[in-house]
Amino acid sequence: MVSLELTPLPLQTGDALLFVGALVVAVVIATVWSMVEIVDAYDRGALTVLGEYRKLLEPGLNIVPPFVSRVYTFDMRTQTIDVPSQEAITRDNSPVTADAVVYIRVMDAKRAFLEVDDYKRAVSNLSQTTLRAVIGDMELDDTLSRRETINERIRQELDEPTDEWGIRVESVEVREVTPSRDVKGAMEQQTSAERKRRAMILEAQGERRSAVEKAEGDKQSEIIRAQGEKQSQILEAQGDSISTVLRARSAEAMGERAVIDKGMETLEQIGQSESTTFVLPQELSSMIGRYGKHLTGSDVAEADGQLESLEFDEETRELIGLDDISEILGEIEEIEMDVEAMEQEAQAIQEGEDMPAQTGDVVDISETRQETDTDTDTDADSR
Repeated sequence: MVSLELTPLPLQTGDALLFVGALVVAVVIATVWSMVEIVDAYDRGALTVLGEYRKLLEPGLNIVPPFVSRVYTFDMRTQTIDVPSQEAITRDNSPVTADAVVYIRVMDAKRAFLEVDDYKRAVSNLSQTTLRAVIGDMELDDTLSRRETINERIRQELDEPTDEWGIRVESVEVREVTPSRDVKGAMEQQTSAERKRRAMILEAQGERRSAVEKAEGDKQSEIIRAQGEKQSQILEAQGDSISTVLRARSAEAMGERAVIDKGMETLEQIGQSESTTFVLPQELSSMIGRYGKHLTGSDVAEADGQLESLEFDEETRELIGLDDISEILGEIEEIEMDVEAMEQEAQAIQEGEDMPAQTGDVVDISETRQETDTDTDTDADSR
């Protein structure tokens, strides 16, 4: 038999040194890598060595014990936690669904690391229960209209427990509160009924105002018509009074003339008698003296070859009332002008001008007419 003997080849010294050197370099790199910890500017790091809390690492480059250290980073910026939709029942037994958003900030990274496990999940769960409790303590109408109150109450409820965790709740915003479908339908019916009620009230108020305006217009129209009728009656009465005065004075003048004519005839008959003594009444002599020149045809005289009309003397004008007639005619013209002004004022009132001032003007005009009538009657009585 042939036997084979294997003899191992000896390692070269250079290869062994190269392997050891590579191993040492790898260990050094790993050690340095584990010793260096870089913290961002908005973070803080909680350092533990062999499970024991040591300190907080500030932003920048930090040297920590290698291989036995762990660093837990905390974001120090404001963070948003979305609260899932929560079903709740209000104090008046109306089911609603609500969700919210909570804004928090880590104020003490050490307490957030040591006092609570996963502070974000803890704040979210606490916000859910607080949201249901706050909505359950309010009426349905308050949950729909008083969002600010709900936000403030939730924030106050979260402040005390989160302070122990080193967390500050900056604000809470309820995004939506949705009633159930049945409640929403009832609310729509209530809103529709309320709008119909308001529409009916507005319509009734409009009709009432229209009726008031119409009644006011009819009232003013009746006042103006009554004033017009009153002025017409005043003018008619004044015309009748003037006509009566003129007829009476004409009759009086005609009666005096008839007396004078009859007296003259009597004088003529007496003159044909044989007696030379004449007895004349004093009234007849005064009337003959008053109207003698008119009876003898001396009302027209010649002057420098031309005919000149002679006017009535003062006594005759006073007897027949010529001056008073001129004054009365002037007053009639003034009254007609006032009536025209009153008609213009009435037309302006119908066009929407100020009623109280115009009504006062009409009353003043009527008072002026009454004073004029009184003065005219007084003059007529004195004459």
